[in-house]
Amino acid sequence: MSNSGEGYVLARGGDEALRRGEFSTACDQFRRAATANPSDINAWLGLATAAQAIKNFPDAFAAIDRVLALAPRSSRALIVKADLYAATGDARAASTHYTAAIKNAPAPERLPPDQQKEIHRAQQMCAHYAREYEIFLREKLSAVGFDPLHSSARFAQSLDLMTGRKQIYLQQPTQYYFPELPQIQFYDCAHFPWLSVVENATDDIAMELQNVLKNADAFRPYVEGESDRPRRSDDRMTDNPDWTAFYLWRDGKIVEEHAARCPKTMRALEQVPLCMVPGRAPSVLFSQLRAGARIPPHTGNFNARLICHLPLIVPDHCGFRVGNDVRAWKKGKAWAFDDTIEHEAWNDSRETRVILLFEIWRPELNEEERRLVSALVQALGADKIVASSSLATIR
Repeated sequence: MSNSGEGYVLARGGDEALRRGEFSTACDQFRRAATANPSDINAWLGLATAAQAIKNFPDAFAAIDRVLALAPRSSRALIVKADLYAATGDARAASTHYTAAIKNAPAPERLPPDQQKEIHRAQQMCAHYAREYEIFLREKLSAVGFDPLHSSARFAQSLDLMTGRKQIYLQQPTQYYFPELPQIQFYDCAHFPWLSVVENATDDIAMELQNVLKNADAFRPYVEGESDRPRRSDDRMTDNPDWTAFYLWRDGKIVEEHAARCPKTMRALEQVPLCMVPGRAPSVLFSQLRAGARIPPHTGNFNARLICHLPLIVPDHCGFRVGNDVRAWKKGKAWAFDDTIEHEAWNDSRETRVILLFEIWRPELNEEERRLVSALVQALGADKIVASSSLATIR
């Protein structure tokens, strides 16, 4: 009998002993099988499993290392090694091996049921270790005075990011990126003292909105397609009747007819540092989201501006997410956010939601930077042939 044939018979004997719970016998059979055929991954796996069962950890580690030398990305072997580390009390090493097993595993539908179950167990173990590690960190931080309700909000967010409670969202403008600006999802309204003037005018603005709403045809889709620009097949926002707008400013110009219908709204915005880009910005509008509608996750054009919302008609079950931060609108309570960070909105109520939306300069930009950005963004929107292929579709 060849060595490979002998090894096969011995490995089968090891499998049978393992099923019977005769772990010492299984170890002997698998060890002999692996000796007869050193490239037999299943024999080494069996030896690692049987040796672990009788707490012979040196032999178990040696056997599983032979498997990983032959198949470094084997999820099954990585889980066995993770189990060994877990059994010997090395939580950090166990966690890294469970994580590696999950990353290297094929798609669930390509795995047999028993391996799907093992991957699921690995995921549960990762979650367990993550919870334990977070508890450890918070205890250490609490000992030096950290209080998540009163300590630095930025530090609290950094802890959430590190422990996986939140994920990192960064500015991803679709057209123009201004460097070295802070990655802030929602701004502290204390940066904008003029915002209280807008909030104080909420009732007057809402009354003018009600007059506009009497004409259903006054609102147009918030994003309208252009015949000279291609439309992406996955574009769910362009020409969407569920998300509509009534513009007071559009593409940097006052819409005189609309503005005349809303004089108090226009007056409330007089102190606002609107983002001025001839032919492009600002846009100031009543933004309407119909019942049951959703605005899918997306990012804005350029990060030198912020978007402000003043909620006017806000039924329950409406929400808004910027990055990790999910909030509900409250009538008369404005906010400013960075729209180049992924954001989305939804209206799960049975009524229409309407806000006043307007664009402002980011407070970090000085006057020269605003002037230069304005000129650049205006040039990017010009109807000229652009030589660079990377700029040819920026509008």
